[in-house]
Order: sequence, then structure tokens, then C-alpha cells
Amino acid sequence: QVQLVDSGGGLVQAGGSLRLSCAASGQSSSSYAMGWFRRAAGKEREFVAAISQSGGYTYYADSVKGRFTISRDNVKNSVYLQMNSMNPEDTARYYCAARRKSGYYYYIRDYEYDYWGRGTQVTVSA
Repeated sequence: QVQLVDSGGGLVQAGGSLRLSCAASGQSSSSYAMGWFRRAAGKEREFVAAISQSGGYTYYADSVKGRFTISRDNVKNSVYLQMNSMNPEDTARYYCAARRKSGYYYYIRDYEYDYWGRGTQVTVSA
């Protein structure tokens, strides 16, 4: 069992940057694949970025590719999402997620994840 606490959200102007953090506790997250998802008001939850347990493989949604970077620090049991060149379409609640028994892979579908944080709100003003 692992508990995830996501943080770092806030209000930012278009073109600005934010860095989200996800801290895992209860069990080492180093053997878990991790991901970030988001849900905008009135929309379905969507995939944002994923990273393998080693950090060697990453994958991004087309909408954030080149602007967002996912990374992890297995010593600190944390995952990060650096968000640059943000635009109002990035406004959403962002959730980190963890998957057990992940092997060397990353995962991009929400049903593939076992644990979820409670989310952190990101608002980008025009």
C-alpha cells in the first residue's frame, strides 16, 4: 500500500511555469511506475505524462509534449511534473498515480494504475 500526496498547484499566468510534486509514503515507490493525469471542469480525466520505475522511460500526451517534463527521485520517493509555457487549456486538477508490478514500462491509461493522489489544482490565466 502506498499513499500519494500531490502538491505544487496554484494560479499562474499564460506562458508561466509550475512544478508539481508527488510524495509517496507507506511503501517505497521506487518499484512503481508513476503517472500524471488531469481533469478539467466538465471533462474526462486525461493522461498527461508517465515514467517507468527506473525513470529511464517517459511518455507524454501530445498536448504537453515539449512543454512538460516528468521526473522522479527514488531516494526521496517523489515524482515531479515541470510545466513550462503554460496556457489556459492546462487549467485542471492534476493527479499523480502509481502502479505496482510495473516492470520496465510506463502506463498511459488510468485503469492501469493502482493508487491515486487527491489532486492539486492548477489554474492558468490568459
